[in-house]
Amino acid sequence: MMAARSAFRKASFWVAGAGGYCTSMYLAYHYVQLTKGGSVCDCGHNDAPLRAQRFDAIAKTYDKDIWQDEFFMGINLLRRMLLFFHAKGNCLEVGAGTCRNLPYYRLSSNVVRRVVVSDASEQMIQQSNEKIGKLPLEKRKRFAALQSDASEISLPSNSFDTVVDTFGLCSFDEPEVVLKEMARLCKPTGKILLLEHGRSHSWDFVTKHLDENAEQHAANWGCVWNRDLDAMLEGARDVMKVEVLHRYHFGTTYYIVCRPIKEENHR
Repeated sequence: MMAARSAFRKASFWVAGAGGYCTSMYLAYHYVQLTKGGSVCDCGHNDAPLRAQRFDAIAKTYDKDIWQDEFFMGINLLRRMLLFFHAKGNCLEVGAGTCRNLPYYRLSSNVVRRVVVSDASEQMIQQSNEKIGKLPLEKRKRFAALQSDASEISLPSNSFDTVVDTFGLCSFDEPEVVLKEMARLCKPTGKILLLEHGRSHSWDFVTKHLDENAEQHAANWGCVWNRDLDAMLEGARDVMKVEVLHRYHFGTTYYIVCRPIKEENHR
């Protein structure tokens, strides 16, 4: 385990590495995201029905469109790190999309026992189900897919040891409500894991780029990429406490580990 932590620490430094190369890759990433999203819909930041239609429309090609960007930005490594070190027991993933985290859960009776992936998009859940169906039986039976709005999931409180969201807060209609729902579903001793992107508070030229292109990006991808994650976390501080927070990619990618705050925690 210590060797793994050392390796991932080194990998984390690689992800965080700056310099001219990373700068050019970052800007290229956003340019490609803007231009390759296919036909443009008229959905704005808060137009939920049209945004949902956009998710359905891009579901079948989403993995093909996004994998290069995630590879060059080191996103897959961050996904793996987050789940390797922190996902335990019975897990719920909200806003799971096409289930891109599927390979990174450490499935075993004493690490991750079961994973429920949820998403509001019917087509995204269909893609998740297809991936799950291709797993070996022993792994397949540990997964279940649920079509559900992340702001109101019909499951009992304190049901999960780990609640996960990766790159979903940019797309939910009411992200603060989703954070509170995640805290409700998480056991008092559990963890809430977030890997998100949003506006940078340290690099003005990056934030300016995000702000200027936010409407077009939302139209192409249903994602509002300049949301203020720090403000979201502040708004949810009554239900969760941030234990780990790392920022990558000029402060726009957030790696976050939280604990729920509940009455049971104070007894």
